[in-house]
Amino acid sequence: MNSEQIKEAADLLLQAGQELKPIDALTNKYPDITIEDAYKIQLENVSKKVNSGKTIVGKKIGLTSRAMQSMLGVPEPDYGHLLDDMVGEEELPIELSTLLQPKVEAEIAFVLKDELKGPGVTLAKVLQATEGVIPSFEIIDSRIKDWKIKIQDTIADNASSAMVILGSQLVPIKEVDLKHMGMVLEKNGQIIDTAAGAEALGHPALAVAWLANKLAQYDISLKPGEIILSGSLTKAYEVTGNDTFLATFAGLGTVKAVFQD
Repeated sequence: MNSEQIKEAADLLLQAGQELKPIDALTNKYPDITIEDAYKIQLENVSKKVNSGKTIVGKKIGLTSRAMQSMLGVPEPDYGHLLDDMVGEEELPIELSTLLQPKVEAEIAFVLKDELKGPGVTLAKVLQATEGVIPSFEIIDSRIKDWKIKIQDTIADNASSAMVILGSQLVPIKEVDLKHMGMVLEKNGQIIDTAAGAEALGHPALAVAWLANKLAQYDISLKPGEIILSGSLTKAYEVTGNDTFLATFAGLGTVKAVFQD
């Protein structure tokens, strides 16, 4: 894609989000779109939002499970940006009218105390650079009709990210076993799934290491204070109405997301 098409695609996604009207897949409109093109589209819109006064507060990692990678035919995860207006509160209901077709993912969020910049970032370096971890929900959403997406579509669409809800407890990294940490996910008081931290690329800190090394090619680092979502431990669950989701992480605490019409 040329620079004009990159800007055109970015405008389409931005308008879809503002007007809450999903669009056809970019991979249909631009059949030759590459993953590199898709990241350029994402960065175009992130730059626009930053220039309008918003602040980058972190990053999210997606497609950390082998099943999701196989489904979209990709060999590695993807990533998106978290902006300050995407951070919600546990006790503040999320208005469904502000979203298109939301789904919920339970994740372990890292809060960094030191900069991480690849190449050469390892699991150990991630642990050393982490202030603590927090239970979190990522609310994913797609500006593409009916979630009919390929990898290029989701990357261009800021990795299909919409919001993040953080729990209330920051736990020091040395106090938890991230790989074997169990998680129970409930919807409206009923258990709908269980998982362990290892579902995120084998170890959540490995997902953060992947991101730091991936961003090195763009000369971007993960900065102190940033929130890094390490990837969903289960499949994404649809929001169907006035739903309440609760995720309980062993040794880490809980996080709640409440939705209302």
